Amino acid sequence: MLVKPRVRGFMCVTSHPDGCEKHILEQINFIKSKPEINMPKRVLVIGSSTGYGLSARISSAFGANASTIGVIYEKPGTSKKTGSAGWYNTAAFHKFAENESLYARTVNGDAFSDQIKDAVVGLIKEDLGQIDLLIYSVASPRRKDPESGIIFNSVLKPIGKSISMLGLNTDKECIQNVELDPATPEEISDTIKVMGGEDWCRWVNKLRDEDLLADAFKTTAFTYIGEKITWDLYWDGTIGAAKKDLDKKVLSIRDSLKDFNGDARVSVLKAVVTQSSSAIPVMPLYLAILFKEMKLQGTNEGCIEQLYRLLVEKIYSDDNNFDVEGRFRVDDYELSPQIQLNVTKHWKKISDENLHLLADFAEYKNSFMKLFGFEVDGIDYSKEVNPERVISGIINL
Repeated sequence: MLVKPRVRGFMCVTSHPDGCEKHILEQINFIKSKPEINMPKRVLVIGSSTGYGLSARISSAFGANASTIGVIYEKPGTSKKTGSAGWYNTAAFHKFAENESLYARTVNGDAFSDQIKDAVVGLIKEDLGQIDLLIYSVASPRRKDPESGIIFNSVLKPIGKSISMLGLNTDKECIQNVELDPATPEEISDTIKVMGGEDWCRWVNKLRDEDLLADAFKTTAFTYIGEKITWDLYWDGTIGAAKKDLDKKVLSIRDSLKDFNGDARVSVLKAVVTQSSSAIPVMPLYLAILFKEMKLQGTNEGCIEQLYRLLVEKIYSDDNNFDVEGRFRVDDYELSPQIQLNVTKHWKKISDENLHLLADFAEYKNSFMKLFGFEVDGIDYSKEVNPERVISGIINL
């Protein structure tokens, strides 16, 4: 099959298996070029197929020789249709892990369900005994509550007011205004049910009740805060309400781990191009401006650089370097005063005419296409590829 990108708005409906594999290898090579990470060796990553969760798994496995179990919700390719990028990413991860005799198992299904939790519990009992680190990195538009069976849908809306803000039409490469009405109380609560801390709590409680948490067990969930430019839609909107719920739920999780000498923290990461961030109207324009400024300062980082710093400088550092809310912060480069001053200045001046002068849209577009295995150096996209990739060591539910 000849695989070409088919982009529809903030999604690419095709994925290139060889491109995804090469992109994974690039991240592995980055991690292997760094000093070994001094951390325990049994890691569970909930949401391990793309973005920060994938980089967490790569960092643990190839930076610390850790055994990893991942939870994904992805579709394999067929002879007539490409699989999801997350499937190809996971296939590549398993391939390279097997080449280096690293333990890797993956459970494919709805991470919110009790069925998936039970399958993971069985794997840990059979193969690892206990786990030392749980990374929670789930981004989903909906959640079926395992107790009630009710399906909740998340929304991306402001709270308490209508907003009009700048955005970027990535198809036409032009500036546009985005207008959004405020969320209803039900939409706010539903978004919290999907993207808040409830399921993170359920995972930790399940593993604790099954006696699968090792001494000094640690867990973290990822969040983004950003700066005022994005707050009306993000931090002060429905997604922000869900992320603030993480800050509440982490307190009870942390308290429940005292008997294990354990710890639970929310980790604040920088803005990067992911399938989730691309769907937020304000983010592509903000990211394009941010990339230009951070590249000029030599501080721009992708997911893999962020996760290496998080593990080395925060989670497994002897320093208790938290913010006032007790969170780990590796968004410091993004939020440096000079970077934000320049981003704000360009934001006020940006137009169709100066878009490519004040923002690095090429960097944004390349980062977006790489998510799906396209525009990766060294791949001949004129050649046909087999869209079917088998993952050894996967449980499909």
